[in-house]
Amino acid sequence: MPMEIMFPGGKRVDALHKSFTINTDQEPKRGGEGSAPEPFDLFMASIGTCAGIFVLVFCQQRNIPTENVKLVMDWSHNSETKLIDKFRIDIQLPPDFPEKYKNAVVKAAKLCSVAKHLENPPEIEVTSSIRS
Repeated sequence: MPMEIMFPGGKRVDALHKSFTINTDQEPKRGGEGSAPEPFDLFMASIGTCAGIFVLVFCQQRNIPTENVKLVMDWSHNSETKLIDKFRIDIQLPPDFPEKYKNAVVKAAKLCSVAKHLENPPEIEVTSSIRS
């Protein structure tokens, strides 16, 4: 199913996918209004939320409450390339989280398909065509 990218005005760029409109904007210092996350914010959030869904499902399948479970993600940059060179995800568990599942919940988070795509990134082909 293709995704359409549209330009609704200003520095906003929206993606139309399935029945959703995914809004992005640039922050004011980059000429936007800051009305939505920047595209790179969505990229980073996709990594964290993907790991999060695997943690959530892991806990739900074992009837482990998730109200006090939280993932905190941060990252570091390569000083030469200025690109992110490492993401760190800390699964913060409550004291009553079952000890026998602590390593398994980490393994579950590592099943994230977004992160797996970064391990062997796909080729990105860009072309142009004239709309009729």
